[in-house]
Amino acid sequence: MSTTIDLKEIEKFDAMADEWWDPKGKFKPLHMLNPCRLDYINKQIAYEFDRDLKVRRPFHGLRVLDIGCGGGLLSEPMARLGADVVGVDAASRNIPVAKTHAQRSGLTIDYRCTTAESLVKDNELFDVVLNMEVVEHVANPLAYLSACQKLLKVGGIMVCSTINRNPKSYAMLIIGAEYVLRWLPKGTHDWNKFISPKELYDLLINAGLEPVDKKGFVFNPLLWSWAVSEKDVSVNYVTTSIKR
Repeated sequence: MSTTIDLKEIEKFDAMADEWWDPKGKFKPLHMLNPCRLDYINKQIAYEFDRDLKVRRPFHGLRVLDIGCGGGLLSEPMARLGADVVGVDAASRNIPVAKTHAQRSGLTIDYRCTTAESLVKDNELFDVVLNMEVVEHVANPLAYLSACQKLLKVGGIMVCSTINRNPKSYAMLIIGAEYVLRWLPKGTHDWNKFISPKELYDLLINAGLEPVDKKGFVFNPLLWSWAVSEKDVSVNYVTTSIKR
């Protein structure tokens, strides 16, 4: 199976690998967004697998794949919640950073420098696939999501977040985040690769998945914080889909 990685995108994240765990560094926007992402992810997993988030390790027994894991900002919380976590990233410099931080945190996480397509070839299967802010960086979104679908067990879920493509997202993510606020290095995002919710739903369905939920991640500049929105998917948004 051919790969869907975009080498230019991988080079971008390789160059920033050392800053994954610096909340004031180049990944500051992800650190700010992470509590909001985790709140959505945890609730979706708990609902679909009938888990009680009030117990100590509610995701015990679930195998979770974090694709594009970076430094482990999502992999580590999943491991703390009891999941058996595999974190993969095609950017080779990210994996040593993730491994070192997990060891220092006393967490056991299976980090690998590989791709979704390679995992399919190895017949890997997961209960949950976390696919957060990755699909807008790949060369072929449909082929990539089809590989993700093959990695899910029947009844498994994929949580996929990305960025809408419209004038507002260009103003906020490209002009605002990269040029004005300088939260991200210039060129981190390619607006032309952003995906509208309808396009993503069509891709998920064509990949063999059933979308069951969609929410927005909305930034409040007054409170300087993120929140999950039931309706506003104009910029950042997230979906949950099931493999039937």
